[in-house]
Amino acid sequence: QVQLVESGGGLVQAGGSLRLSCTASGRTFSTSSVGWFRQAAGKPREFVAAMDWSGRSTLYADSVKGRFTGSRDNAKNTAYLQMNSLQSEDTAVYYCAARRPFRLAGRLTGEYDYWGQGTQVTVSS
Repeated sequence: QVQLVESGGGLVQAGGSLRLSCTASGRTFSTSSVGWFRQAAGKPREFVAAMDWSGRSTLYADSVKGRFTGSRDNAKNTAYLQMNSLQSEDTAVYYCAARRPFRLAGRLTGEYDYWGQGTQVTVSS
């Protein structure tokens, strides 16, 4: 079992930056792919970024490519999402998610087995 806790959300002006963290409990985090998703009010949850257990392979949604960077530190059981050049359209609750061990990073919510509670990101224009 893996428990995930996100942190780092907040209010930022357009053009600013935030770094989200996702800290995991459990012994399998280092072998689990991690995904980041977001859900704006009244909209379905959407894929943002994902990385495999080594952190060498990453996927990004087109809407964030070049602005957001995913990374992880397995020694700290933590994944990160660095968000730069934030826009009002990035306002949402951001969730991290993890897959069971040794499964590739994916873009679909149904591929992930464990979810955090979410952290709010609000970008003011």
